[in-house]
Amino acid sequence: MSAIIQAFKDADLRKKIIFTLLMIIAYRIGAQIPSPGVDYASIAGRLRTLTEESGNLYSVINLFSGGALLQLSIFAIGIMPYITASIIVQLLTVVIPHFEQLKKEGQSGQAKMTQYTRYLTLALALLQSAGIVALADRQQLLGQGVEVLDPDRNIFTLIILVVTMTSGAILVMWMGELITEKGVGNGMSLMIFAGIATRIPTDGANILQNNGGLVFAMVVAGLIALVIGITFIEQGQRRIPVQYAKRMVGRRQYGGSSTYLPLKVNQAGVIPVIFASSLIYMPVLITQIVNSNTFETPDNWWQRNVIAHLQSPSSWQYILAYFLLTIFFSYFYVSVQYDPAEQADNMKKYGGFIPGIRPGRPTAQYLGFVMNRLLFVGSIYLATIAILPNILLDLGVGNSSAGGTAAFGGTAILIMVSVALTTVKQIESQLLQSNYEGLLK
Repeated sequence: MSAIIQAFKDADLRKKIIFTLLMIIAYRIGAQIPSPGVDYASIAGRLRTLTEESGNLYSVINLFSGGALLQLSIFAIGIMPYITASIIVQLLTVVIPHFEQLKKEGQSGQAKMTQYTRYLTLALALLQSAGIVALADRQQLLGQGVEVLDPDRNIFTLIILVVTMTSGAILVMWMGELITEKGVGNGMSLMIFAGIATRIPTDGANILQNNGGLVFAMVVAGLIALVIGITFIEQGQRRIPVQYAKRMVGRRQYGGSSTYLPLKVNQAGVIPVIFASSLIYMPVLITQIVNSNTFETPDNWWQRNVIAHLQSPSSWQYILAYFLLTIFFSYFYVSVQYDPAEQADNMKKYGGFIPGIRPGRPTAQYLGFVMNRLLFVGSIYLATIAILPNILLDLGVGNSSAGGTAAFGGTAILIMVSVALTTVKQIESQLLQSNYEGLLK
């Protein structure tokens, strides 16, 4: 808090913080504006009676959009297309040599990758908007037979609705980039943070009203313990000592210093949870969009053994699948993003070595061994955090409204704590730069 107080005393940093707050307020206002052709009164009435299981299919996207998805607002799609596009472009740097070359080109290559990300965001936003509108048109978005669109709609009305939601997603992307460029912190992360934070009062009131004061007190106590645990793990790192040998460049001597290589316990962040949640609801989403007689048949094997379990977040099959997928994507994402061989080559190039470990291949093997041990702990931690809301549902806590305990779930708290820590660190670093007087004073 001292850093935040000092930040408002600095004129330049104060402008950045105020700009960031104004953009977040504009984003939250847009999330409450209904799209054209939407029966807002019908949606509001349905959301008051919608159970967690009914809204489970879209709970992650609805959580990240701050409830805008199920309200079919102009920002209904929110930030998810941009996040998905960013992840895809990062993964393509390993598969496609052209993207790998762009990554090594520095700022110019990064600008091109950003442009590709924007194009992919547009395509994904258009696809998701069309899917959501199709479900709403078939009266499947908020439950079978629930009418949320204008009864007098036609194909032109649906096209306008898709274009509005797609444009809203692009506008959200632009606002997020503006925050990153001219404000404080990462714009996309702060928008997700704002969406989750707005859900906390409503979800807390739902728990208190439907489960009583004792359960609410237990949830708050668990929430505090969860914040402390997440902060501890997110800040945790394994520091591998690195020694740099002395070397001469011209007439100057470099190296001869000791430092360390920090390896975080949770190297993957929240990306594996997003991957796992997206993959686990994809079969249900595709089934509802296709809406063929094969999928609708109760005796069908697919419906009986797959969709029936995936639609229930409190079932042990759903929890186990979510748990295992999160662990798998933790290993997958870190293996794509972190290459021990490349790290060892960079250390060898600049004369660095780990005491007791030979440079080159032995160093890469040692780094891979340490990373796998850290990744085992980090993936179990991440998967456990991810399934906490489902365990609460199984215990009967917070099943009263759409996303009933979503804002109190592990994924939401993980995102909020991570974003808060990162933003405060950035504020502190900018304060340090503004208060640095230099060597001449």
